Amino acid sequence: MTDQVRTHEKLKLMTISALMAALCFLLTGYLHIPTGNGITHIGDGIIFLAACMLPLPYAAAVGAVGAGLADLLSGFAIWAPATVVIKALTACLFSRKREKILTLRNILMLPLAFVICATGYTVYEGLVISSFKAAVLQIPFYGIQIAFSSVLFIVLGAGLDKLSFKRRSGLFKQ
Repeated sequence: MTDQVRTHEKLKLMTISALMAALCFLLTGYLHIPTGNGITHIGDGIIFLAACMLPLPYAAAVGAVGAGLADLLSGFAIWAPATVVIKALTACLFSRKREKILTLRNILMLPLAFVICATGYTVYEGLVISSFKAAVLQIPFYGIQIAFSSVLFIVLGAGLDKLSFKRRSGLFKQ
């Protein structure tokens, strides 16, 4: 592989990552419902999708940058440190090793995404805001967030799989 081809591949991955981070930012920061001490949104669906298409460092950056910036710029800056870590960890759950986005393995990771989200934010809120009671009351909203994000992920993933997006875009290589 020549340096020019490697550079082209990195540029393609960075471009797709930037577009997905921007979409995550919009769906997190501007299409959300304030709930308890935070927000409920569908931006996680884009993180799940990115993690099924991009190499892990790029997928983790989609979540950390997209959702982290959304927190910083939409009035929830106190959550940004937790968001950066939690969303990057969430990206680690999914696999891009198959041609399809919607694999059994990736679908089975959705409940685990809820566990990471709920646990991470509950611990963070309990330590930083000093209210474990308020943190525990927020858990159902994390469930709603992951449920709706999962629907978005499945709908978009099914559509992209029908288009053979990963193969056509060069994101899947055997």
